[in-house]
Amino acid sequence: MVKKQESKEVQRFKATKIKAEQGDADAQSDLALMYYSGAGVPKNYKEAVKWWREAAEQGNALAQSLLGDMYRFGNGVPQDYAEAVKWFRKAAEQGDAHAQANLGQMYYRGRGVPKDRKEAAKWFRKAAEQGDAHAQVKLGQMYYSGEGVPKDRKEAAKWFRKAAEQGLADAQCMLGAVYYEGRGVPQDDAKAAKWLRKAAERGDAHAQLCLGVMYENGNGVPKDEVEAYAWFRSAKENGYEDSSEKISILEKRLTAEQMEKGQARAAELHRLYGKQSEQ
Repeated sequence: MVKKQESKEVQRFKATKIKAEQGDADAQSDLALMYYSGAGVPKNYKEAVKWWREAAEQGNALAQSLLGDMYRFGNGVPQDYAEAVKWFRKAAEQGDAHAQANLGQMYYRGRGVPKDRKEAAKWFRKAAEQGDAHAQVKLGQMYYSGEGVPKDRKEAAKWFRKAAEQGLADAQCMLGAVYYEGRGVPQDDAKAAKWLRKAAERGDAHAQLCLGVMYENGNGVPKDEVEAYAWFRSAKENGYEDSSEKISILEKRLTAEQMEKGQARAAELHRLYGKQSEQ
């Protein structure tokens, strides 16, 4: 009987396990990720935690950060925010942007540490300056509302733009909103529509509603109530119930033929730009 050849994933897992058992911290972290994702081995969060801990205790920043995630979400270990903070801090102090962003979030929400918006802003900034898009948008929100930092709409727009240019839908929607309102940037309907469209096409339901409003009123785009109706319906299908009122208003104005076109267009939009994926 011919022995079945092992897949490359299984071969890589076995080779990585040998190195990990010899104490190689990078291999230990890689092995943990294999257990976490089920690459070459059945998924096993407890084993992932075990190997990330081995690497983390050797000072591996990536492993420290990911071990913090496991404690934060209770994967493979009981959920423990204080323990998550401990590991995020170790990695953050080594310059790990993911850990810095997460530590900022823990301070922002008061999980495992007392709530402290200034400390949150400090860690978000460190991560944002390394290019972490989630930290950039969070820092932008803090500048926009004046939480932990002086209110500065221009600075907020700057960070929204950095995150938006990386493709983060939340940031694209916010950048579109500040252009629409003219807060921190010169008011510009065309740029507002541009960024709202980018977010809408990534499945952001709020952006889909806002883009519908732009079409309804002809702001930054040609006025088109059928297109507006389609975006409102797409937003509702993505869970944004606030669009229901806008749909009802347009249904009283549109002809049966227009509504039929709008429904077909909405179905197309939902197929192309359904629910926002996790970022």
